[in-house]
Amino acid sequence: MSHQPVLLDLIDVSRSFHMGEVTVEVLKALSLQVRDGEYLAVVGPSGSGKTTLLNIIGGLDQPTSGQVLYRGRDLAQASSRELTRYRRDNVGFVFQFYNLVPNLSARENIMISTDIASDPLGIDETLDRVGLSDRRGHFPAQLSGGEQQRVAIARAVAKNPDLLLCDEPTGALDFATGKKTLRLLVDLNRELKRTVVMITHNGAIAEVADRVVHLRSGEITESRENLSPKPPEDVVW
Repeated sequence: MSHQPVLLDLIDVSRSFHMGEVTVEVLKALSLQVRDGEYLAVVGPSGSGKTTLLNIIGGLDQPTSGQVLYRGRDLAQASSRELTRYRRDNVGFVFQFYNLVPNLSARENIMISTDIASDPLGIDETLDRVGLSDRRGHFPAQLSGGEQQRVAIARAVAKNPDLLLCDEPTGALDFATGKKTLRLLVDLNRELKRTVVMITHNGAIAEVADRVVHLRSGEITESRENLSPKPPEDVVW
């Protein structure tokens, strides 16, 4: 993957929060490149800064200092309006908990994102891709946890974003369903050439990725190419 062009370039990114008189450094002069079309896993324990990093990559937060270059444009200097446009047009989010609207069907939940996207994919085509064509009219309460997560992934993918950001996407799922979710993300990365950044506390899950970055106390402690990514079906955790 090293020959792939750089999609995102984080340069000396720091993020601190003030809690009363105490300043907490969550990210510490972190530098990281995310390549176009790669599957990147960011692994670290609770409190290591994973979610803050993902929020900065996704334009939900901005660093205290440093640069976040998306195709050469610095998101750290972007206005609120520019960040909204970036999130709308370029980023799809998949969370641990599905965040579906309970009184909307699977199809309608996906329509929420396609209605605001500039170049969306077809809703029915996307539902078929995630294996939910026969569940399009069902409400979240009528779907299993795995099916709800697939709707959430379809909602993110249907925007046709450059970047798919996944926050512990298997965290609320059982072992077998988690494997199916990983397989879906790998297939979307390979077939649609979407860049996937997945954060997880579980090193075993990270083995499906092209590259694995380890984060601890706001700093990258290791970054390695995964020359033989493990098939999701073989992951044991």
